[in-house]
Amino acid sequence: MTDTTSATTPRAPSNSLSTWFATCPRGIETLLADELTALGAEVTGTTVAGVHFNGSQETAYRTILWSRLANRIIRLLTRVGGVDTGEQLRKASAGVDWAMELPDRASIAVDFHGTWKDIRHTFFGAQTVKDGIVEAMFEEGRNKPTVDGKNADLRIYAHLHNGYITLGIDLVGRSLHQRGYRPDLAHAPLKENLAAALLMRADWPARAARGESLVDPMCGSGTLLIEAALMAADIAPQSLNQDFACRHWGRHDERIWKGLWEEMEQRAIAGRRKVTARLFGRDHSPQAISAARSNAMRAGIPALIELEGASVAELTCPEGATTGLVMTNPPYGERLGELPALVPLYASLGERMKRHFGGWTLGMFTGNPDLGHRLGLRAHRQYAFRNGQLDCKLLMIDVAARERAVDEDSVAEDARSQPALSEGGQMFANRLKKNQKSLARWLKQSGTTCYRLYDADMPEYALAIDIYGRHVHVQEYTPPKSVDASQAQRRLMDALAAIPQVLGCSSNDIHIKQRTRQAGKAQYTRQDSSGQRIEVQEGDARLWVNLKDYLDTGLFLDHRPVRKLLGKEADGKRVLNLFCYTATATVHAVLGGASESVSVDMSNTYLDWGRENFKLNGISEKRHQLVRADCLKWLERSREEFDLIFLDPPTFSNSKKMEGTLDIQRDHARLIDLAMASLAPGGTLIFSNNHRRFVMDDSVSQHHVVEDLSRKLLDPDFKRRPDIHHVFRIRRASDVKG
Repeated sequence: MTDTTSATTPRAPSNSLSTWFATCPRGIETLLADELTALGAEVTGTTVAGVHFNGSQETAYRTILWSRLANRIIRLLTRVGGVDTGEQLRKASAGVDWAMELPDRASIAVDFHGTWKDIRHTFFGAQTVKDGIVEAMFEEGRNKPTVDGKNADLRIYAHLHNGYITLGIDLVGRSLHQRGYRPDLAHAPLKENLAAALLMRADWPARAARGESLVDPMCGSGTLLIEAALMAADIAPQSLNQDFACRHWGRHDERIWKGLWEEMEQRAIAGRRKVTARLFGRDHSPQAISAARSNAMRAGIPALIELEGASVAELTCPEGATTGLVMTNPPYGERLGELPALVPLYASLGERMKRHFGGWTLGMFTGNPDLGHRLGLRAHRQYAFRNGQLDCKLLMIDVAARERAVDEDSVAEDARSQPALSEGGQMFANRLKKNQKSLARWLKQSGTTCYRLYDADMPEYALAIDIYGRHVHVQEYTPPKSVDASQAQRRLMDALAAIPQVLGCSSNDIHIKQRTRQAGKAQYTRQDSSGQRIEVQEGDARLWVNLKDYLDTGLFLDHRPVRKLLGKEADGKRVLNLFCYTATATVHAVLGGASESVSVDMSNTYLDWGRENFKLNGISEKRHQLVRADCLKWLERSREEFDLIFLDPPTFSNSKKMEGTLDIQRDHARLIDLAMASLAPGGTLIFSNNHRRFVMDDSVSQHHVVEDLSRKLLDPDFKRRPDIHHVFRIRRASDVKG
């Protein structure tokens, strides 16, 4: 919603042909005011997302054709106060001389913004304004205008604010940012007028006039490059469009319009011939390069832009380009999972700038200032913008001149080098290397490929890092309120920069999530829907894990020794797995020789996952059942007996699928008693939980023989967290005595 009342008060609108309002994206109002002044307008005030100005009809037409920043040009007709009711709104609308503005047979649509007192809905407001227009036309003996919400000849601007209604006619009909050259869009493109604003802030028009070069190393669909080329060649941004709403306006002057159009065409012909600036676009995506090439062709400037498929890591200064502007709009990392790829991307861009673009200026547009810090370059100027709903900044950075020439050998060496780590990043890298070294012998002897490498060893880097073959699963623990959020973000990015350098992995194989204190089955809640899974090996078991879609991966690594124990003890036995999750423990038991098994869980999602694990290992469900049920109720009803029971409940659950709640500290004695009732003579119950401060109830030891296996069932990768789980072997006292 655009508020036409402003701190810089515009002159009062009148019914003359000299009062106009230009709308624009938030944050570029001052730029638009300067542009309008250069086009011959008299700026009378600015407001949020708009500029008021006076000027002739020719000035308004020139603005439509030549403004690179505006969205719409509104012919303001009246501004009336004391509009509190629908009747007052209708009268104010009927008071405009619409017969002079609307030709016969013209269709209209009313764009109504704002609410006030009795006018509470924009649809009601639009309908009431339309009624006023019809009344005014009827009194002049004119035909009732046709209403067409989608394809109207003219759109009526109606803005209600604090009891004041402002009425006008939109002389554009659609947003001026739609130049007409860009039906092919790459990922998350900039709007054209925002791209133009960035280039103006970077002083590109003056640079182009001096013959400097422009490079966009992540050009996407080419918007920055095309807008820069149009500026350099003095081509009007609306040269591809002809059907503007002003040509359906009752006061339209075709003679003025044609004169301006012919002038625009002549300037374009002359401008193309005078261009000395060179423009270069690079992108790693073939689809983006293809879209940029097509868009440049439609814009009529394909010869002005050189496009090439290349990654940022391959970026070098174009041959013959000695100075200029590197301008780019990289991804912002709006989603946490995007950061592993973006941290090295920004760092790599900074390294390439320092090595190959000494004496140039970098213009970086980003919605994530913390990523901007990864450049390793200091901005000498920053400008605030809005990209949609995101607060963004344009960072302007003067790159220091090169101290030495870059020969072919140094270029080859540079292509193999990696961005330098910060002091904190290097400290984190050293800890990862130390942990790798300490685990190396155990990993080689055990053949383990899925393990924990790091678990908040250094409090300031509160992460858990797990390895799944070539994949890296990073969980960020939410920092306490005492830790500054921006500092925590910088440390996370330090870590993400270090991980690929230490582990030699691709950033595409790093998967990051944020782990908060969980309640109920929140840890099982879907966080993404990629459906991407990978196969891992654990002993003889082949298992599916998903590193993207859920907080947990489908395989609890700390329970690796527990699963191994179950496999050893399961030979020839009937096995029950309660709260089975993805049934990985059952897989180990079956591969260990279990004759039959039953795995119980309430989640269809995880039972289906368990079913896939069964298929991967050739396990038949004829003898090995997967049962959807509340484990407590199932135990209460069960009359079966099992030789080996694995009971691994969550610490707490308030799932809607079960009655009441489960608190493992409060309820474990009852759970154990129910499970022991299903234990065959001579059988064993393995009870496990991950409640860090768990204490076994004395009543359990009074009725059964309990052996604490917790410390024995910790592999070297979890020795740093001895309280991560509690595991007990529980048997009947009579079986032990016997």
